[in-house]
Amino acid sequence: MGDPREPPEGVPEGGSGNEDEYRSVVFDESFVRAARIQELSARERLSGGFGRATRPRIGLGALGTVPRQAVALLLLIVVAFAAAVYFGISSPGRPGAEPAGSQLTVSLVALSPISPVQPVADPAAPFAGLPAGYTDGSAGLGVPAGAATAHYTRVEVTRALDTAQRYLVASALAPRTLVQGVTTDVRSFVTTGEQVQFDQSVTSPRDDQHHAATGWMVRFDPSKTALAADTVKVAGTMRIEEAENGALQITTDHTFVYALRAADGPATGPVTLLSVRRELRMEFDRGDIAVAQLRLVDAVVQTGPTACGTPQTTFLQPIMATPGGTAPPAPPAVDPADRAAPAWQQCGVLAAP
Repeated sequence: MGDPREPPEGVPEGGSGNEDEYRSVVFDESFVRAARIQELSARERLSGGFGRATRPRIGLGALGTVPRQAVALLLLIVVAFAAAVYFGISSPGRPGAEPAGSQLTVSLVALSPISPVQPVADPAAPFAGLPAGYTDGSAGLGVPAGAATAHYTRVEVTRALDTAQRYLVASALAPRTLVQGVTTDVRSFVTTGEQVQFDQSVTSPRDDQHHAATGWMVRFDPSKTALAADTVKVAGTMRIEEAENGALQITTDHTFVYALRAADGPATGPVTLLSVRRELRMEFDRGDIAVAQLRLVDAVVQTGPTACGTPQTTFLQPIMATPGGTAPPAPPAVDPADRAAPAWQQCGVLAAP
């Protein structure tokens, strides 16, 4: 009887009939994983799928058979695509992203008269004594024609100018803002990044160069001050350029003249003229232009006649004309060595009318 390990036909020629000759063949783990097979189901076999008894199962294990050069090339393509997307989004040619946090810096300058404040001669024509050059309302804003800059088209510049003009109307000419305590009209022009600062300036104004409500808008205390005329006289200019950060910059410089009277007095009472000079620096990126908003960066406000030392952060506090009134104390002399008061708190002398 033959060896049970031998096949019935006998040992093939040249073969030993045992496993010794295969011991030198080594199958690594990746080869074994890639060689997994799955038998066909009974339905597949009945349907005639005899051409293939097995089908390879492709999974993560099969990556072991991919050449390293192919994997490296694939990774290189992915990295190059990601870099192209990143640099396309953050290209230096685009305007800078909207900055966060407190952006507006405010300087309030009170202009104190050196003589008693006199009422206008004719309350029915309060602006009759103004020099030439003042115009009614928005017509005096001096909005220039839109012209393209290095990185902004004429259409974009025109839209920014329109937003700046409407902001000036809402913040310095509209009675709702001036004497009715409404702030939402002005807030609608403020970018999201500055709205928290704006809200803090309205709810808790303070003289810290950043949170004066009167830096954002011209407003008077409705319990003390009323408009003697809805018309506001305006003279000034607007300048367009590009800021260093790539934003479109519009600088406005206007003098507004208001006819005011005491809120608790008769409608025919004395009328006082108050002059307010506002120099504002606004910035726009393309996103701001698209939604008709602006970033107010700097605001310098000179107002007179007002008294030195009277807070002007919540409302502007004019000295109202009274027949036979007296002049307020002269502005104090400034000692540069005295650092008890903040350097930005300024007061000047109002020129004689």
